[in-house]
Amino acid sequence: MPIFSHLVPRGEARSIDWRAIEDAFDWFRALDGCPQDPVFHAEGDVKRHTRLVMEALVADPTWGSRCDEECAVLFWAALLHDVAKPQTTRIDDNARVASPGHAWRGQIMARQILWRMGAPYLLREQICHLITHHQVPLHPLDLDDPERRIHAISYQTRCDLLAALARADVIGRVCPDHGRLLDNVALFQEMAREEGCLSTPKIFPSSHSRFLYFRKPGRSPTYEAYDDWQGAATLLSGLPTAGKDRWLAKHSGDRVIVSLDELRSELNVVPTASQGPIVAAARDRARVALRAGAPLIWNATNLSRDIRRGLIDLFADYRARASIIYFETSATEVRRRNAERERPVTERAMARMLEHWAPPDLTECHDLQVLLT
Repeated sequence: MPIFSHLVPRGEARSIDWRAIEDAFDWFRALDGCPQDPVFHAEGDVKRHTRLVMEALVADPTWGSRCDEECAVLFWAALLHDVAKPQTTRIDDNARVASPGHAWRGQIMARQILWRMGAPYLLREQICHLITHHQVPLHPLDLDDPERRIHAISYQTRCDLLAALARADVIGRVCPDHGRLLDNVALFQEMAREEGCLSTPKIFPSSHSRFLYFRKPGRSPTYEAYDDWQGAATLLSGLPTAGKDRWLAKHSGDRVIVSLDELRSELNVVPTASQGPIVAAARDRARVALRAGAPLIWNATNLSRDIRRGLIDLFADYRARASIIYFETSATEVRRRNAERERPVTERAMARMLEHWAPPDLTECHDLQVLLT
C-alpha cells in the first residue's frame, strides 16, 4: 500500500504532491472542469474545490498532532469526498448546478478505488463513511433525528474526524453563508461530544438494546431492552471467492444452511436468469428453520445494506438474534481465486456487485465479525 501512505504529507512542510496525484488517478483528473453552483461554490470547479479543501486540512493546527492513521483517513476522505460529482452533476433550466446523491455514490466509488489500492480495511471503511456523511455536519439541525443520526455515524466512522473534514470542506469554498456553516460544524461536534460518541461508538446497555434502537424510531439509547429472543441466525456477506464456502465447510456444524448457490443448482437456475424463485425458495426454507427454533446460516453475497435489511427483518420476525460474518480479501486475490473456479464470475457480473458493495456495521445486527482472508 505504498501510495496510500506515501502521498499523505507529514512533518513541517505539509506540502501535497499534486503532480503525483494528477499522474496517478484518472478519477482526480475527471474533477477538472466539473461545474459547481456559483452561489455556493464560487471558488470554481470540483478540482479547484478539492485542492482548497485538502490544503485547508493540512494547514489546520491539529494536523501536526494527529497520528499517521488519522492523517491518512482525513487525507483520502478529503481527496475523494466529491469523487462522484462528475457522474452525478446536473444543470437545470435555470442554470443551477446540483449533484444529488454524490455522497452515497462517492463512498461506493471510493471503496473500489481504495480496495484496489490495498488500503487497510478499517481505515478504508472510515474513509468511505466520512464521504457518506460529509454533508451532515453542515446542516445537523435539518435532520429528522440528529442525535440518532450521530449515533449511527459513530458506528461507521469517527464524528470528530467527520467534523474536521467538514470544517476543511467549508474553508475550501467561497459562499455567502461561510460563517453559518462553520458554526453548524461546531454544533455537530458539540452534539457528538454531548452524546458520548465524538471519537468512539455510542455505548448502549446491551447489543440487543442497540439492535432494537436502530430498528425502532423513538427508542431511548439508554433503555435496556429485555432480551428473551431464543433463536440464532447468521448472515454471511462478502464478494464471491472471499471465503464464505471455506468457512462453512469448517464451522457450520449442525446449523441449517440456506445457500443461494446450492438452490440455483438444485432448481437448475443460472445466475443470469431471474433470481426471484431462488430467493423465494430460500426464504421459505429459512422460515421453516426459524419457526422450529433451529440455528440458521444464510449463505450469499449480501453486499448491500438493503438486501441485508430484508433478511434481518425476517430473522427478527422470529425473534432470532442476528449475527453477520463479513468476508473480504484483496482485489488481486479475488481475481486469482475467481480464475480458478469451475464457473468463474464474469467481469460484468462482478462489476455489478461492486456497484452495490457496502460492508455491514453494528447498526444492522446484534453481532458482527469481520474475517479478512
